[in-house]
Amino acid sequence: MNEIVGQANILFITFDTLRYDVACAELAAGHTPCLAGLLPAQGWERRHAPGTFTYASHWAFFAGFLPTPARPGPHERLFALGFAGSTSTGASTRVFETGNIVAGLAAEGYRTLCIGGVGFFKKENPLSRVLPELFQESYWEPRFGVTEPDSTRHQVAFALERMAQLPEQKLFLFLNISALHQPNCCYLPGAEGDSLASHGAALRYVDSQLPPLFQAFQARGDTLVILCSDHGTTYGEDGYTGHRLAHEKVWEVPYAEFLLPGEPGQ
Repeated sequence: MNEIVGQANILFITFDTLRYDVACAELAAGHTPCLAGLLPAQGWERRHAPGTFTYASHWAFFAGFLPTPARPGPHERLFALGFAGSTSTGASTRVFETGNIVAGLAAEGYRTLCIGGVGFFKKENPLSRVLPELFQESYWEPRFGVTEPDSTRHQVAFALERMAQLPEQKLFLFLNISALHQPNCCYLPGAEGDSLASHGAALRYVDSQLPPLFQAFQARGDTLVILCSDHGTTYGEDGYTGHRLAHEKVWEVPYAEFLLPGEPGQ
């Protein structure tokens, strides 16, 4: 990260509420061709979320605590904040002497841009302004939210619009995708309620909307891409429904990181 920060753009996408098992099943079935063309050869990595709901996990993410590999550690982190005695900070970790990594990247010359999705990014009250206000620019509209069936298309279109207007400087774009969060039954024709099947259908919809965003970043130059879920959710397993609870299907999340090369000449 010490070599990448300042040299590459950064795209950080959280697929809010996406389950690891559903992400892997849809990938294996060939239902997410955009992601399949980008993910490392091994596909999604199984990791553990730092929290069981959006606010907790994202607050940890912006402090440098991305999902932890689901295997014995210690595991060196990509980013960290100055903290004496950290056992997950190593030689290649980019350490910022700031209160969050968004401010750290801004200090390195990045334009920091947040396009929110779920309620914690709505900026309608003090709580839902906490995360967006970390960024130099932050946006949320009802068409980006959980009740809009075409939310990802709107979010991507807005991102492309803002990218076209930004000066030629390194960009840190954070995108919180809302489509997978409940309610997601709208993505499965005839469904009367949310289920694992509608969760998978929502991911297929999201995948279909992402190509223009990755293409825009390739046109802008090399880009570090971080893709993950902030937590999973339950659909009746062991009697549980939803998240903000300590169940395996909530803790397990899909994760991937890779360098997306820019187009020649960029």
